[in-house]
Amino acid sequence: MKRAVSVSLGSSKRDKATEVELLGERVSIERCGTDGDAEKATALFTELDGQVDALGVGGIELNIHAFGKVYPLRAAHKLVKNVRQTPVVDGSGLKQTLERQVADTLTAELGPEYRSGRVLLTAAIDRLGMTQSFEDHDYEIVYGDLMFALGLPIPIRSATGFRRVAKTLLPIVGFMPISVLYPTGDKQLEIVPRYTEWYEWASVIAGDCNYIKRHMPDNLSGKVIVTNTTTEEDRTLFRQRGVKHLLTSTPLLQGRSFGTNMMEAALTAVAAKARTLTPTELTEMLQQLDMQPALHHLE
Repeated sequence: MKRAVSVSLGSSKRDKATEVELLGERVSIERCGTDGDAEKATALFTELDGQVDALGVGGIELNIHAFGKVYPLRAAHKLVKNVRQTPVVDGSGLKQTLERQVADTLTAELGPEYRSGRVLLTAAIDRLGMTQSFEDHDYEIVYGDLMFALGLPIPIRSATGFRRVAKTLLPIVGFMPISVLYPTGDKQLEIVPRYTEWYEWASVIAGDCNYIKRHMPDNLSGKVIVTNTTTEEDRTLFRQRGVKHLLTSTPLLQGRSFGTNMMEAALTAVAAKARTLTPTELTEMLQQLDMQPALHHLE
């Protein structure tokens, strides 16, 4: 049996281990949260190197691929500095493939009213595939990167403005500490409502699940959430607030949707190439598996 492990900076309360069958191969998949402890995460990556078939980096990306360039996040690379044998992925491959399908899936599953609309993207730079999907469908978009990632109450209202801000900030973001970039550990469990007017404005709220939850208001009646890495507790929180539908870019496995890094690690383990997969290889595997974003009705 193949084994894939995601080491996450997130809360250990969200850990999960299960077995799945992919392309006729049994794979053990396991998420190990380190509660924001970077040293513990580094030690786990070091310990698992050469012992498993693929490793996933959870809670942060190794690199941001944007506008034809690669921007390394140096704090993330420090986590895997001792990994020499096992291929390491951060989910960016699936974000550029599965998440490019989300707006098409909304239209196919919920009808023509979701062919366009209003979407709040909590951090578009982290989900460029998802962002492109909504842009291609002419959604009116609020890009929440300055609000959700940096805490600045400044919505970005145009694709041009988003790209201008992103190109300015990306070379700087690569040097920022993890604690500035992303909620880690128990901070992922805190909900402090902010930016309520933009949650209310949007018909669709999309992006990283922890960003969405971190500032969501008590009332999300009739909204559609587009995200992944959801647990049953997450779905309960959304349901209590009146969310109508949840679209996850990865499928539910034993009651939860795993992160893109976990699923990409599982595919990498199955491929058994002892390296990361190319976008073409990932796309071919997804087509063979018929893996697509999955819609869940919460009403």
